[in-house]
Amino acid sequence: MSVLVTRPGQPGEALCHQLQAVGIKAVHHPLIDFHAGSELEQLPVRLKQCDLVIAVSRQAVLYSQEYLDLHGFSWPSDIRYLAIGQKTAQLLSNFTQQTVNYPAISDSENFLSLPELSAPVGLRVEILRGNGGRDLIARQLKSQGAAVNYCEVYQREMLPFNTRVAVSGWQKAAIDCVIITSEQQLRFFVTQLAEYNMPWLLNQTFYVPSERIAHDAQSLGIKHTIAVGSASNSDLVAAILAEKNDRNHE
Repeated sequence: MSVLVTRPGQPGEALCHQLQAVGIKAVHHPLIDFHAGSELEQLPVRLKQCDLVIAVSRQAVLYSQEYLDLHGFSWPSDIRYLAIGQKTAQLLSNFTQQTVNYPAISDSENFLSLPELSAPVGLRVEILRGNGGRDLIARQLKSQGAAVNYCEVYQREMLPFNTRVAVSGWQKAAIDCVIITSEQQLRFFVTQLAEYNMPWLLNQTFYVPSERIAHDAQSLGIKHTIAVGSASNSDLVAAILAEKNDRNHE
């Protein structure tokens, strides 16, 4: 069993190490890179004007913290904080020194069921994100009477690659599973693959964080998808290890 890990940066490298530690071969191929966002300099003022901050990713927290540190600002102590996933929540809690709640399943639908969002009328919400994403959260909260703003604290840059060379290497590595952690990366990955590589693509098992992304994968023609219910490295490793054990017992 060999896994293609597309998660970028240090988290992607850490995921590869965790897979290798349990006897699963992993190849790291990031699909995305990150840069400071166009609205980062507005962050201190935005934080003073809201009741609730939502961090959509670790990148959103890291870029925000770096900017606040650099310019002598701190996270307000009189507002509430939420995050999409556990790792993001832990990071934000460390920086803000406040409790940060998050959903058990890291997707927008489960996030919207958090008790802090049960009565959003009049709530001033600031969503810290990259260039696009999490529109469902904003639409739902606005429809229920909240005032929602986005603050683009980082930008995602997709990384094109030579599909012929890449797929040849993945075939030599006997890749049969792919981890993709966002809809944007999924669609980019599929569109990058030339038509002659589609048979290889369709033979892969895709591990994704949510049923929504699994459905998107299926709509793109991918037949084998496993919705892990989380984007955390530990949960992804557990899901792949369970699949490996199932194969060994077949």
